[in-house]
Amino acid sequence: MTVSQHPRKRDSTAEHGQRRDLRYPDVPEALAVPSYDNHTHLEIEDGEAGRELEEHLELAAQAGVVGAITVGGDVPSSQWQVRAANAHARLLAAVAIHPNEAPRYAEAGELEQALDEIARLAQDTRVAAIGETGLDYFRTSGDDALRAQHASFEAHIDIAKRERLPMQIHDRDAHDDVVALLRRVGAPEGTVFHCFSGGPALAQIAADEGWYCSFAGNVTFKNAQLLRDALQVVPRERILVETDAPFLTPVPFRGRPNAPYLIPVTIRFMADELGVEADELAAQLAQNTLDLYGPFEVEQRAAWRAARRG
Repeated sequence: MTVSQHPRKRDSTAEHGQRRDLRYPDVPEALAVPSYDNHTHLEIEDGEAGRELEEHLELAAQAGVVGAITVGGDVPSSQWQVRAANAHARLLAAVAIHPNEAPRYAEAGELEQALDEIARLAQDTRVAAIGETGLDYFRTSGDDALRAQHASFEAHIDIAKRERLPMQIHDRDAHDDVVALLRRVGAPEGTVFHCFSGGPALAQIAADEGWYCSFAGNVTFKNAQLLRDALQVVPRERILVETDAPFLTPVPFRGRPNAPYLIPVTIRFMADELGVEADELAAQLAQNTLDLYGPFEVEQRAAWRAARRG
């Protein structure tokens, strides 16, 4: 398998069982100030005509999205992200066992082995973060499964600290326990609540702790006022933006395939909510991304990781 091929394909049906609209939206007006997609899943094929990795990157560049962090959720997808990031200078990788995958590995007696592979992958220069990891009480239940999630989350925190890498957290219906665990064991430097799903109270905790909040296309959804309220609380230097593609496509394209080139839609919406110019916010988001994850350029990246390791 080459990195341009997709190991996973998204289900084409919506949650209510109807066929999704599989047409990719048109490329929006380009950002005047380039920015980045903080979290995407480029290994997942979606849309009526599956797009190869190179096409996604070209369309992103047309929209002023000059880089992306492509994120794993199990061993095969994490390996794919590392190969993709080594093949394309506009990509960095994040590697992890997703909290919903941790119980499956544990049940098979393979969680420790999987975590060892994540730790090995994390040493690659093109890896920018450990993620996505965390807790998910929406899709996972049962004492054994939740114990596996907690154990996996703690192991990822340890990997992030050892490698001095940021960590991208998946937190679904588990805000209190995620915060409690981070406080108990100590959060890695550069902790990010990916696809932020809390309200102003969680955003204030994150602000007080120096954690980042990354907003996806669901901040544009009509029923997401709590996310918009939270956005107002987060310090500007701790805000990130992501697609979580191919999921969470922003309004007015909700339900259709998502991709990094749609970042401008979310940035412009967020700028309106914050009462700032889109160019100003795009510049801030780009700086936040580089401050947190380091440079994308190959030689600079190698030097940055070496300096982090001491």
